Amino acid sequence: MSQDVANPFLDKKVAFVENTHQHAKLILKLRHDGVTQSKFFRAMIAGYIDDDERIQSYIDEIKPQNKKKKAKSKQLRDKGKQKMEDFGLNDGEIENIFDLIEEEYPEL
Repeated sequence: MSQDVANPFLDKKVAFVENTHQHAKLILKLRHDGVTQSKFFRAMIAGYIDDDERIQSYIDEIKPQNKKKKAKSKQLRDKGKQKMEDFGLNDGEIENIFDLIEEEYPEL
């Protein structure tokens, strides 16, 4: 039994169909890079959900949108990123805020 199956937090299975040739190329590439299929897909899913800009950039290239809408989406993401920087709200700073609150109000 694999370690993934024994983990009670991993309770959803994601599956899709691909042709044999593409699957074989994926397996060879993953083995070459020393990455398991599950680790690869979990990393891609996490990057997508967390708005990793490298993955988002690729998604923008492949998603069906007209060029005007793609440009607007990119502009809005860039504007949001700038606002986060302006307000100093990166992940580390947000974590620090929660740490300070916890120190001040440990009963929460």
